[in-house]
Amino acid sequence: MSPLPTTVPAIVRTRVRAAVRRRAPISHQEAEDRALVLRLLSLLSQYPDEELAAHRPGLASAVAALPRSPAAAELSAFMDWFAAQEPDALARNYVETFDLRRRSSLYLTYYLHGDTRRRGMALLTLARRYRAAGWDTDGGELPDHLPVVLEFAALAGPGAGEAPLRMHRRGLELIRHALTESGSPYRHVLSALLGLLPPATDADRAAVAKLAAEGPPEEEVGLDPYGDGEFAPPSAFVPPTAAPPARAPRTADGPRPEGRS
Repeated sequence: MSPLPTTVPAIVRTRVRAAVRRRAPISHQEAEDRALVLRLLSLLSQYPDEELAAHRPGLASAVAALPRSPAAAELSAFMDWFAAQEPDALARNYVETFDLRRRSSLYLTYYLHGDTRRRGMALLTLARRYRAAGWDTDGGELPDHLPVVLEFAALAGPGAGEAPLRMHRRGLELIRHALTESGSPYRHVLSALLGLLPPATDADRAAVAKLAAEGPPEEEVGLDPYGDGEFAPPSAFVPPTAAPPARAPRTADGPRPEGRS
């Protein structure tokens, strides 16, 4: 726990920072506009299959109709590129950007837990959060895939709905950093999203720098879930540690059979 401020200037600075990070209540229209931005972010961060590519004119119109904001400006910059590409080129670019580079993977729990069984528990917790809110995903993607998390945020609202995004802010910052370094147009999508979240703290920036230098956590020795030194890719489900099988109590003549007293 952080120590309490002991001087008047420190107290003032603490309260100012808290006020900056505290989100003011938003109107019904603002909530609808925010949900639309999140849905657009979800669509634009998905694999651009034929159906999505065919709907680019409608997506461009929706982005152009957004109220002026930093997020709308970032989405407009992305759409300028997205609408001009051939469908095959879009698909290749997406795979090269998100599927072949771990530093820009869209599976958010990977950045927090790496290739460990803790990630399996985080995935289960996220899936339970969705079910508790009355939302069932189609099961086509893991619950931490960014388009899935964004769709939940749009459906459930700024409070509980956006909690997973706030929880994984540092991972999102790392993705944006990797996309910016590579010059990917998808950096605009991540910048639009991060602009909706509370500002990064000094601790966030330090953690992102450490994550960029050292990478996500690795499984402890002897707990490799895939065997032979192979770890799961970010898109794989890493199951939590299973409980050991129950053993039947022994008697003088050997193990007691199940169902016998």
